[in-house]
Amino acid sequence: MKILYAIQGTGNGHISRARDIVPILKERGDLDILISGTEDDVELPHPVKFRLKGLSFVFGKKGGVDLLSTYKKSNLKQLFREIKNLPVEEYDIIINDFEPVSAWACRLKNKACIGLSHQLAVINKKSPKPSGNDFFGEAILKNYAPVTNAYGFHFKTYDDHIYTPVIRQQVRNAVIEKNNHFTVYLPAYEDKIIIRILREIHKIQWVVFSKHSKKPYHKNNIHIRPINNDEFIKSLVGCSGILCGAGFETPAEALFLNKKLLVIPMKGQYEQQCNAAALKKMGIDVLKTLKSKQIEKIKSWVKSSPPIHVNYRDATEEIIDLILQNHHSNSQKQEELHLGNVPFSLKKLKQLTLDTIRGKNRI
Repeated sequence: MKILYAIQGTGNGHISRARDIVPILKERGDLDILISGTEDDVELPHPVKFRLKGLSFVFGKKGGVDLLSTYKKSNLKQLFREIKNLPVEEYDIIINDFEPVSAWACRLKNKACIGLSHQLAVINKKSPKPSGNDFFGEAILKNYAPVTNAYGFHFKTYDDHIYTPVIRQQVRNAVIEKNNHFTVYLPAYEDKIIIRILREIHKIQWVVFSKHSKKPYHKNNIHIRPINNDEFIKSLVGCSGILCGAGFETPAEALFLNKKLLVIPMKGQYEQQCNAAALKKMGIDVLKTLKSKQIEKIKSWVKSSPPIHVNYRDATEEIIDLILQNHHSNSQKQEELHLGNVPFSLKKLKQLTLDTIRGKNRI
């Protein structure tokens, strides 16, 4: 069986999850790996056959997306070329973790594409959503990487084919400690904003993993570290609490490790707003932004907020085997793929995405 596993490279969560999924897929067949995107800081310790530009967002420094950098890196001609040239027809099964090139290549060539991602759980009607409507944010999630079959991961099993998070074996097997430091991962904020806020919270050692710094340094009780997988896990399992964005993997690992958790969703990022809504329902503290007016709330969280207990069993191998059992077929006909469910062209999707992050399409 020839397998293509396609991974989104914007952020580190997709690649972190892939560290556990790839060895299982290698045991099940002849595996090729595709990564598209430009914003990952963590390496996948496996050979990557296809490394593509794709269509990705660039993290900003003030809590949102860097609009100018995102626009500059958004090359539609190159994206079309990557989609057209990707030989998805050579594979028996394509498993897609919110990766647009392989998803649209499968759509173009009438090939089944099996989605396995957090985003597919987020857009499920039974999963928690923020108050108010965000039609365009939801439309981007649904059309960014269209698939024919959906399997998702979320903080809870809100529906069929939604599973609890993949917790990396490095984290699952770690010896949990509780030292006098708090781990911080806020990639959408520059160091000086984080330092300006956290320096007001005394007697706490803050270990900040920064997307914007290549060298370690410290300012008083704040220790800035470049992103490094092993160092991050060491800090994570040994900390008293975690302050991070409302992504998926880091909050999930914090919950698994029974650490107190405080999240700040990225501005204008619908997926993170949905994650924040789900976490808030679970009793997790959520801040709208990182500003001086939030200092007292952070102080209160440091002093009093208890951790939330969860049970995230290791079911990754079961899920992969279920997908391979259900979808290992190279003879699906066009009428079985339901490709008409995706109403947007790729060009329209790109324009919608850029307009949305500029704030033109807010309801």
